[in-house]
Amino acid sequence: MSEPLLEVEDLRVAFESAHGQVEAVRGVSFAVGREKVGIVGESGSGKTMTGRCVLRIPPPTAHVSAKRIAFRGEDLLTASEARMRAIRGRRISMILQDPKFSLNPVMRVGEQVAESFRIHHPGSRREARDRALDMLGQVRIRDPKRVYGLYPHEVSGGMGQRIMIAMMLVPAPELLIADEPTSALDVTVRTQVLAILDDLVAGRGLGLVFVSHDLNLVATFCDRVLVMYAGRIVEECAAGDLGHARHPYTRALLAATPRLDRPRERLAVMERDAAWLEA
Repeated sequence: MSEPLLEVEDLRVAFESAHGQVEAVRGVSFAVGREKVGIVGESGSGKTMTGRCVLRIPPPTAHVSAKRIAFRGEDLLTASEARMRAIRGRRISMILQDPKFSLNPVMRVGEQVAESFRIHHPGSRREARDRALDMLGQVRIRDPKRVYGLYPHEVSGGMGQRIMIAMMLVPAPELLIADEPTSALDVTVRTQVLAILDDLVAGRGLGLVFVSHDLNLVATFCDRVLVMYAGRIVEECAAGDLGHARHPYTRALLAATPRLDRPRERLAVMERDAAWLEA
């Protein structure tokens, strides 16, 4: 791994419930350099919560603690809120999974991309517009000037996701957290969006944390994979070695994944082991 951009040590997130405190993230530790790191696991395993805690935007009811969360050596746990506002977007950006809920419905999409630039780069509105148009072009939108003036309801899901990517990348961050950025897209559009992300990450030398349910996707797209179960990282491996995973949970996920090259009459049903909660 290259020199780490992000370091997380012993991250814990808990919520109060009628039956006492419930831990959603339990002692998660990892580091990310200028590489593509996939985080996979079932819904509720703590993937998204981990990404939100890095940016210090967990739900208000969450109890968050960690030994260390640092970006390029800077302690994010003790940083002031003003400092975190400067870091969010400008140095670390997060792409959310559904543009329908992330884009402002009453604001033209181009203005939203331009606003993302202006917040972190003081300058004229014309410069912000030019940078937004350029960024829309970089995410392979064919007619940036036309799309600039559209409202979110006037664009497709695939184009909306490209607009979200443009909005998060126009401030020129060093680390990108992508939370299920292709989950609502069909296979063809998903491939296009992944190619855009791959080109931009490689061209800019970014670090990427790619949150996904799709093991086959992260195995081909990412450099490393972290597998989460019940709030813990139970396995870490090179993406190319995912097919040879050792932990029974990872193997169970792989066995339950359909594959065109290995057709099976019936997919395996996962049998859980209480020991996975502690292992």
